[in-house]
Order: sequence, then structure tokens, then C-alpha cells
Amino acid sequence: MKYIVILGDGMADEPLAELGGRTPLEYAETPNMDRIACEGRCGMLRTVPEGFEPGSDIANLSVLGYDPRLSYTGRGPLEAASMGIDLGEGEMAYRCNLVTIRDGLMEDFNAGHISSPEGAALLRDLDAVLGDVRVYPGISYRNLLVLPDGRGSLTTPPHDIVGRQIQEYLPRGEDAALLIECMERSCEVFSDHPVNRRRVQEGKIPATGIWPWSAGKRPSLEPFSAKYGLAGGVISGVDLLRGIARLAGMEVIRVPGATGFIDTDYQAKARYALDALDRLDFVYMHVEAPDEAGHMGSVEEKVRAIERLDEAIGIILERPGTIVAVLPDHPTPIRCRTHTGEPVPFAVLGKGKDEVRAFSEREARKGSFGLMEANGFLSMLFSP
Repeated sequence: MKYIVILGDGMADEPLAELGGRTPLEYAETPNMDRIACEGRCGMLRTVPEGFEPGSDIANLSVLGYDPRLSYTGRGPLEAASMGIDLGEGEMAYRCNLVTIRDGLMEDFNAGHISSPEGAALLRDLDAVLGDVRVYPGISYRNLLVLPDGRGSLTTPPHDIVGRQIQEYLPRGEDAALLIECMERSCEVFSDHPVNRRRVQEGKIPATGIWPWSAGKRPSLEPFSAKYGLAGGVISGVDLLRGIARLAGMEVIRVPGATGFIDTDYQAKARYALDALDRLDFVYMHVEAPDEAGHMGSVEEKVRAIERLDEAIGIILERPGTIVAVLPDHPTPIRCRTHTGEPVPFAVLGKGKDEVRAFSEREARKGSFGLMEANGFLSMLFSP
């Protein structure tokens, strides 16, 4: 038997007046997700354990069956693993966004979705002035900062404070002074940087500085193959998911055109997923686009992302003999433009049938799986 989980990051939402009281999932044209729901079984999944922030790191670890209470140290080290950075003893990795801050206000948590080459050029020059602290370019605005003897700090994800004054959200704790110094140096290096001059000339917003958050030291995950007795792989355009895959000993399946943004190549992901099932038992196909649209506060882009993902799912459904599941990791409501921790809908094709006729938040609550905890999801999926 072959298995595939299709995860639309942040796909769940709330009823919206502009959609006639429907959620984006209810409003979008999703014949393939609806087919999975209609011909399969549905339920609701609690992906964020009590006491945890509703981040994609926590939620995806949970869906893959890893208890964050035992395996989670922070988002930074997961992304470090994806980037091939082997954290040494005492080193602490922080996720490091390129952001736009003006007049003390967090204007944009991703610096206008700055390109990866632009981000790399900025960070190269910043790295040269930071001494023992290192910064590593990742994909677009998603980068990494590593402290040689990190102690940790209380930090805030920049996507949670868009439109707010940053002063009360600056790092606090043992690493705070050094982190704030690095942030101030970044403002100096970036202020008249050629990359930003060119972006302003092109009518784009500049990256005015860095914002470090979600630090941790290297975690340890039980190998996926030992946990489930199956060979698994992950498709994703973001370092977070690739890092989880590496730490779990799963194959990282690289897909040309997988950008981690709304312009990702959905259908290429589906094709590569099917090809991977020729050599693997399980593929986890992660699509970031709905989450990005939620952070943008764009109803239109979120609906479009869901519909484009549904088209790609149609390719996957052409393969017989495969158990297929579709779900989000967490909601990213348009209203608040950030993550929330409510349970999410899921549908599974190949594990029986119930009376649900469409895939959505409201419909999935009627499903025969009921409310499940995420750390048992794959065990259910893989059970005879």
C-alpha cells in the first residue's frame, strides 16, 4: 500500500462576510478535495497541543506523529537542519526574517517577499560585521542566525505583529542584548545597501533589518522508518519542512518551481509526489501558499491557492491503490492574518466511507473520525 498526505498550510479559516458567510474552503471550487471527502471519511484534527503556540513547526511535527513536548526545541534548529548547518555544542539557531520596519512599525514581515539572491547579498554583508554571530541565507525572507553560546530569549514571530509598534516585542532574556545589537547592525548595513536602492527604484519595499525568533538547539527525532516501518519523503518549498524531514531520516524531494509562496508549481509537486511513490511508501506533500495568502490578508489569493492545490490533487487521484489524505496544519484566518490553534478538517480516501459530501471546516465536523489528536493521525492512516 502507498500513502500520501497533502497538507495545505494554513488552509482552514473562518466564515467571511465577503464570501457570503462561507470560509475560503467552502467558497473555492474543490472537486477533488470534495471527492476525497465524499468517497472517504472525514474528521477534525487537533494539531496544536495545549500550551504551545500554533506554529507550522508544532503543527507539522504533530501531524507526522512527533510529540512537540518531547521533540521540539524551536523553529531555528529545524531550519538549520534543512540548510545543512550542523549545530555544535552550545550553538543556538534563531529563525531570522528579513523585514521592513519604518518609524518603529512592523510594516512587512517578509520585506515584500524579497528574492533569495537579494536576501543572500544583504546577509553576506551583514555577516561580515557580526563577529562570532553568523547569519545564513535561506529561501526569500526565511533565513537563519546562529549564536555560538546561546542561552535563549523570549521572541515574537514578526508575522504576528504586522502593523504594530515593535518596541514591546523586542527580544527579552539572556540573548536579548546580543540579538538587539545584531538587529541594529542590520539596520546600519541595509540602510543604503545596493539591493535596497535597487528595490526602491523598482517600486518595491526595502528590507530594513533582521528579526530573529524561535530559537533552539539541535533536537533529536526518532527515524521515521523506525517509528512506522515505512520509507517516507517530504515535498516542500520551505526549509522548516525540509529540516524536519532530514532530522527524521526522510527523503527530501526537491521539486523545480517549489517556491514556498503563492507562485509555487502545484502540479509539479503532484507529479514528483507520484514519481516518489514508485520508490517510497509515504509522501508528505506540503504546500505553503494558502498560509502566505492568509498572512497577506487576501481572500482572493487564498481562494486561488486552494483551487490550484485542488487541481494538483486531481493528478494524484489518477493513481490507483493509494490512500490519500488532505488537511491543513492550522488555520490562518484572513481576519487576523496569523495562525490560530483550533482543530482542522481532514479527509481520507481509502479508509472507509461516511456521509460527508464536501471538504470544509463545517462538513468535516460531521465526519465519522470525530475529533482526533494529531500525534495518532499517521498511525491511523497506516493501520490495516
